[in-house]
Amino acid sequence: MERLNKVLADRGIASRRKCDLIILEGRVKVNGVTVTELGTKVGTDDRVTVDGKPLLSVELHYFLMNKPTGVLSAVSDDKGRKTVIDLLEQRHRDLRLFPVGRLDYNTAGLIILTNDGELANRLSHPSFEVEKTYLTRVSGIVIKEKIRTLRKGITLEDGHLARPQDVRLVELDKTHQSTLISITLTEGRNREVRKIMEAIGHPVKKLTRIRYDFLTLEGIERGTYRPLKIHEVKKLYAHQSSKNT
Repeated sequence: MERLNKVLADRGIASRRKCDLIILEGRVKVNGVTVTELGTKVGTDDRVTVDGKPLLSVELHYFLMNKPTGVLSAVSDDKGRKTVIDLLEQRHRDLRLFPVGRLDYNTAGLIILTNDGELANRLSHPSFEVEKTYLTRVSGIVIKEKIRTLRKGITLEDGHLARPQDVRLVELDKTHQSTLISITLTEGRNREVRKIMEAIGHPVKKLTRIRYDFLTLEGIERGTYRPLKIHEVKKLYAHQSSKNT
């Protein structure tokens, strides 16, 4: 017996968290009966349907995209804004892919698209501490003392202690009064890099995620994507398994 949300995610319906919402919305039936309890477990003989359609075995797909700014990290948008799904070729739009985690509308860079709910859950859960590196151009000249402050950790307005894994000063542009900084985090809190830099008085002008775990943007132009290789998928699973043991 397995939890219903895991079964739905494993069949490519959505990420496990999104599957929870689908269940709560009353869109799932088990043996013809609507189920809304998140702890429900099902077996191999149970007939599960979503929106009246039976679950089918699906082929799992994995893509790495270099997201441009001005694009939502979402499957769809009720305001008609462009999403990462809109950047896919038509043949890939039919695979029921969804983004793993999110990048802000005005943040560019590396994002994973998949229909593998189990991997999405592993990568998104805070306990797995996936490293994500960002390259950020901020206003003003950041002095070394502030870099040291960031490395020690900084308390944000909401009381959260943000403690980057790594902070490096990449470039000082005295002509345009800006600084390029590399910052690595393991948390996935909303707008965290922007909040961290604002806390030290240097608002973000430009932000790009350049690394996700061991994956980088090498060879991927902005607005394009590529399939992950089998060994890369296995490595993602292996990394998360080792971090949670």
